Amino acid sequence: MSPESKKLFNIIILGVAFMFMFTAFQTCGNVAQTVIRSLNSTDFHGSGYTSMAIIYGVFSASNLITPSVVAIVGPQLSMFASGLFYSMYIAVFIQPFTWSFYTASVFIGIAAAVLWTAQGNCLTINSDEHTIGRNSGIFWALLQSSLFFGNLYIYFAWQGKTQISESDRRTVFIALTVISLVGTVLFFLIRKPDSENLLEDESSDDQDLEVNESAQNNMTKAVDAFKKSFKLCTTKEMLLLSVTTAYTGLELTFFSGVYGTCIGATNKFGAEEKSLIGLSGIFIGIGEILGGSLFGLLSKNNRFGRNPVVLLGILVHFIAFYLIFLNMPQDAPIAPVEGTDSSAYIKPSKEIAILCSFLLGLGDSCFNTQLLSILGFLYSEDSAPAFAIFKFVQSICAAVAFFYSNYLLLHWQLLVMVIFGFFGTVSFFTVEWEAAAIVARGSDYRSI
Repeated sequence: MSPESKKLFNIIILGVAFMFMFTAFQTCGNVAQTVIRSLNSTDFHGSGYTSMAIIYGVFSASNLITPSVVAIVGPQLSMFASGLFYSMYIAVFIQPFTWSFYTASVFIGIAAAVLWTAQGNCLTINSDEHTIGRNSGIFWALLQSSLFFGNLYIYFAWQGKTQISESDRRTVFIALTVISLVGTVLFFLIRKPDSENLLEDESSDDQDLEVNESAQNNMTKAVDAFKKSFKLCTTKEMLLLSVTTAYTGLELTFFSGVYGTCIGATNKFGAEEKSLIGLSGIFIGIGEILGGSLFGLLSKNNRFGRNPVVLLGILVHFIAFYLIFLNMPQDAPIAPVEGTDSSAYIKPSKEIAILCSFLLGLGDSCFNTQLLSILGFLYSEDSAPAFAIFKFVQSICAAVAFFYSNYLLLHWQLLVMVIFGFFGTVSFFTVEWEAAAIVARGSDYRSI
């Protein structure tokens, strides 16, 4: 197998492993609040929103040390160990207790930080400046296929159900735990690339640097990675991209947790309200896969850089937010277990609700594929610290969003996303324009 083929194989395995893991985890997150509502009449008194706030809060703090962990352990073992904790979190729902639920939330927050830093490092070392866009698209399309498979099962299994029984819950979460473990094991199929990462600058000092690096002990590597993280935080490009990243954290919270809860709480959808959660997840996944395919796999044909894709993403999201504002009851995110009988400005429409799910997924893929691509390109030599900062900002904003989702009505949540979406788009444009101006003379930047 040629070095290029091996790198493409690694990207595909990386995407498939994440697909299995997040088939389990994203489906779990999509139905968690609905399942927990059915448990709150028992001794269990947890909150899905609070759990996700804990996860993303710990996630954000843990990103400060994850470059050091990945530098010592390596991306492959880092992702494997993290996958075990993901499986543990899902397994908690088989027989949930409040203490185990929140404890697992802390552990998965740490594991998620390690997982995503290692993923960014693995993506970068298996790419060069001509393949980073393609590889980002392949990974994103495979990852988001997870939304399709898990939610397809939820749609058929919960069709016509207004309450989720203990038997229904256990069957779903046993299956999801096994699926997560399968994805975890797949990380062992990733092979070490034959050559050094082609995204790194080539110079006469490369061999000397390689020798020096191999001579460093693990503690020195860890300290260096930690210092690089703080140094990157102060760069103009990273500060600007952090605004865009913050928006992706807010809208991640909305489409992965809040919107499904809103659909399940809208009584005017009738007996199909619970199965519609699964259908919504399926169409979010279709939007994600379509976006990853179009803007990643076909990125070599894009002569205009990343900005048009991000512009499309924000326009698609603004359309979705407006339709959701018209279609969904304002108290749906915080409705009691009985749901809400309220209406919005129009009679709640299942078709509009599912269309908005597709638009949310499509817009999210526009932002994330382009962020992965530009980070991999700009920070090729410091990929682990760069992706750690990316996930730090994204996760802390997601944690804040999950916290306020317990209290804010729907229209206020939509307003927050509109404001951050606008400024995040402008910030991304600025970085793309400046980077393109710097490298246009010597690099085929706009074809990435």
